[in-house]
Amino acid sequence: MENTANSEKIGVTALTAINIAKILPLVWFIIFAIIFGIQDWRQLIYVCLHGSYCLWWLIEQWFYPQRRELFNEPLGALAFIFALLYVGVFYVLPGYLAFTNPVPLSMATASVALIMYIFGSLINASADVQKLTAKQFGAGLVRDNIWRFSRNINYFGDLLRYLSFSVVAGSLWAYLVPGSILLLYLQRMSQKEQSASNKYPDYAEYKQSSARLIPFIW
Repeated sequence: MENTANSEKIGVTALTAINIAKILPLVWFIIFAIIFGIQDWRQLIYVCLHGSYCLWWLIEQWFYPQRRELFNEPLGALAFIFALLYVGVFYVLPGYLAFTNPVPLSMATASVALIMYIFGSLINASADVQKLTAKQFGAGLVRDNIWRFSRNINYFGDLLRYLSFSVVAGSLWAYLVPGSILLLYLQRMSQKEQSASNKYPDYAEYKQSSARLIPFIW
């Protein structure tokens, strides 16, 4: 109880921790550039993709203040440190691998990564904007437009972005990050489905007519 109270007093919420952690990759990229240098388009494209994603995370909260209501639970010291290490350090693994990869980035690989990142960003942003707008006007279960294809379409878009980072990195080890995020999302999806089933009478029908994560597949 005391740890929770202290976290509330100093304003350390999960969102605060994530916001700080989203800034750390930008610092890491500067360090990597100084230590390893820019050898190829691989490093430049990686920094542009991952860096713009981190900046968008912060800018989106300015555009849509409702986003600040997410992850507003207070954190204790250990949870705060874990968030910084997981998001601010572990998430940078593909970036480290991109900077230490001596193989030139092929046009085919760059094209695949850019397509995944662009569509992932569009899908995630569209899903967030639609749900935020609908909730602002008092809507219940959001199940139309982009949400009719998947009950977790925002997670799908986010995973596409993280997969694009791994594609640019060019190492199998880089897929540990999207793999761990997938496991985290699967846990959240199970909790969300249980909660939504109790909250919305028409959720069972929505569940039958939509994919769980990947549109038209699963």
